[in-house]
Amino acid sequence: MSAHINPAPSCLKADVWEHFGFKKKKESDNLDKTMAVCKLCHTNVKYSGNTTNLRFHLQRHHSDKVMLTQELKKLRPRRDPKQTVLDSDGGCSHKFPSTSPRSQKITESIAYFICQDLRPYSVVENIGFRRMVNAMEPRYPVPTRQHLTKVYVSRLYAQTKAHVKASLGKAERVALTCDGWTSRTTEAYVTITAHFINEEWELVTYVLQTRDMPESHTGHNLAEHLRKALAEWEITEKDPVIVTDNASNMTIAAEEAAFTLHVKCYAHTLNLAAQRALKITAVARLLGRVRRIVNFFRRSTTANHMLKKKQRLLQLPEHKLMTDVVTRWNSAHDMLERFLEQQPAICAALLSSEVRKTEKDLCTLTESDVTTAEEVVSALKPMKEATQYMSKEKTPTLSVIAPLQDTLINGLKPIEGESAVIKEMKAAMSGDLQKRYIDLRATLHACSAMDPRFKSLPFLTENQRQEVYDGLIAEAQDQPMPSELSLGVWSKRAQENVMVALMMRGWHPKKRL
Repeated sequence: MSAHINPAPSCLKADVWEHFGFKKKKESDNLDKTMAVCKLCHTNVKYSGNTTNLRFHLQRHHSDKVMLTQELKKLRPRRDPKQTVLDSDGGCSHKFPSTSPRSQKITESIAYFICQDLRPYSVVENIGFRRMVNAMEPRYPVPTRQHLTKVYVSRLYAQTKAHVKASLGKAERVALTCDGWTSRTTEAYVTITAHFINEEWELVTYVLQTRDMPESHTGHNLAEHLRKALAEWEITEKDPVIVTDNASNMTIAAEEAAFTLHVKCYAHTLNLAAQRALKITAVARLLGRVRRIVNFFRRSTTANHMLKKKQRLLQLPEHKLMTDVVTRWNSAHDMLERFLEQQPAICAALLSSEVRKTEKDLCTLTESDVTTAEEVVSALKPMKEATQYMSKEKTPTLSVIAPLQDTLINGLKPIEGESAVIKEMKAAMSGDLQKRYIDLRATLHACSAMDPRFKSLPFLTENQRQEVYDGLIAEAQDQPMPSELSLGVWSKRAQENVMVALMMRGWHPKKRL
C-alpha cells in the first residue's frame, strides 16, 4: 500500500501543487522535498526548487485532467473585492443549497431536457454545458450525474408513468405494437407501444417501455414479456389487440399471450414482398453493379470531387449518391432512382482522366442496364408510396389494408410488352401479398366498411359487400335497442354500434325513428 501523500506547504503557490504533494521521510515527520508525488498516478517526480519537471509530467501524462481543471476554474465567477454581489434576498451571492426551490426547479428542467431530447446523463459533466449554466445562473450548483439519475430522473419517470397509466385507465380499448431490435453494441431490446382513442376522439400513442431482453427471443419468452407488460400497465382487462411484424416468434407470442386479435404490420408485409422481387437474379445482379459504382464514389475523394464538377457542368442537382441497406428494401429503390438521376454525371466522371488513373476497370451501366433500372424503379414505385402512406398515417390504418392490398395486387398484373424481368418481379410481389391476411379478411372488410372513405367497398363483389354489411348489422343488433335514442345512458361503444346499424338501414341522425 502506498504511503500517504501530504499536501504541499502553503508557501508553494503555483497551480501545479494542486496535483502534487510530498511523502514524509522514513523515520521522520519531515517532508521529503526532493521528490514530489503526483496525486493522480502516485509517480515520484524530482523536485529541485522549480516546477518545470512537475509541469512536464502533467502535460505528458495527465493533459486531459489538467485542461478540465483549468476550464472549471474559468467557470468560477470572478468578483471585484471592492464589490458585494447580492442575491434576490439581499444576501451575499453564494451557491444555492441543492434543496432550495430555485435549485430544484432548475434541476427538474435539466432532467426533463435530458429525457425529452434523449441526451446522455454525462451532459451535466460537459464543460460547455457547465459554462452555459454558469452564464445563466452562477449561483446554481450543477448536480452530479448520479444524483440527477437516482433522484430527479427517477421522480420524473414515476410521475410520467402515473400520468400514462391514468390515461390508459380511461381508454375503452387499447392496441399495442411490439418490436424487437438490436443496438449498435449488439444488445437486444423489446419496445412496447400503446395506442388508443381518447375522450376527444384523438389518437394517443405512448411508448410504454423499452426493456433489454438478453435471453433468446423465442415466442414463449416474448409472450412472458408481453404478459408482464400488460400486468404492469394494468391493461389486461381491456382486451388489447396487438400489431407486430411477420416473424414466427411474434405469432407464437401473440397466441400464448392470448391476444384476441393479432395483426401483422402492413409496412413489414410490403417489405417482405418487395424483398422477394429484389432477390430475382437479374435484379440482384443489377443492384450489385450499381452498388459497386456508388461505393466507389463514396470512398474516393477524387471521384467524388469529379462527380460534383460534372454535376455543375451538366446542371444536375448536386445530390449525393445513395447506397442501399439490407433491412430496408426502399433504400434499393432510392439508390437506383438517384443513380438514374445522376447517370450523365456519373458516366462523365468515370470517363475523366483523373478518375481513370485510379480505377480503370470500373464501368457505368450499359444502355440495357439503364432501361432495366428504370423499369425496376417504376415497378417498385407503388410499393414505396404504399409504405410511405402507412408509415406516415396519423390515424388508425386497419381500414386501409384491404383496399390498398386490392389496389396493389391489381397493379401488379403483367402488362403486354413488359420485359421478362419486370413480369417476374410483379409475380413475386403479387404472390407474396396474396397469401397475407387470409384469416383476417372479414375483420379488414368490416373495418373498411366503417371508414367513410371506403364504406362502399368497391374492391368486393356485390355478394361480398352485402355479407359484410349484414355481419355489421347483426353485431350492432346484439346491443339492446331502446324505443328512443336515449344514447346518453349508454356506453360509447354501445352508442357506436347502434348508430352503425341504424345508418345501414337508411336512418340519418337528423331523422326521427
